[in-house]
Amino acid sequence: MRHYYSQLEDDFLKENVKGITLKELTKKFNEQFNLTLTESAIANRKNTLKLSSGITGGQFQKGHSTHNKGKKWNEYMSKEGQLNCLKTTFKKGNIPHNHRPIGSERITQDGYVEIKIKEPNVFVLKHRWLWEQKYGKIPKDKIIIFLDGNKQNLDLDNLALINRKENLTMNNNELRYQYKELTKTGINLAKVIIKTNERF
Repeated sequence: MRHYYSQLEDDFLKENVKGITLKELTKKFNEQFNLTLTESAIANRKNTLKLSSGITGGQFQKGHSTHNKGKKWNEYMSKEGQLNCLKTTFKKGNIPHNHRPIGSERITQDGYVEIKIKEPNVFVLKHRWLWEQKYGKIPKDKIIIFLDGNKQNLDLDNLALINRKENLTMNNNELRYQYKELTKTGINLAKVIIKTNERF
């Protein structure tokens, strides 16, 4: 989803861009405004505003020191910039208006359900999380599929653990169906196809 920058956010970027990496600027910006923008999004905004960090190649040279190291706000930031930052600085114990408690859910652009499992804003795919609560960690070479094709049907009996070769075989042979039992048969057929291919 596109983010529309406020004047306050633009001012923050202008005041903080010098002498820090894109990664650091993105982290600082997201913490300041309680957002989760990507480095690419911040880089695009920097380009739009014609801002430069002054760091060659995006990296600090050996012995480089940031322009504001050891300085107080009033030594490197305008009064207006200080006031703007103070408006959005969170006091200890404050909870932002858009804070979501642990257990909150959201839908990704791909239609998957994510669940918040810890602070701050750590979301994971809920179907994987549910599987691991019941059966333990998912091996790296395995994935979870939805037997009826519905990414929001999170019943454990609608989830199946298969390996990547089985997944590829099912895709190539159109062995996925909207009925769970047919997809289970598709998994077994994929295993047979793989075994047959290995023999010949």
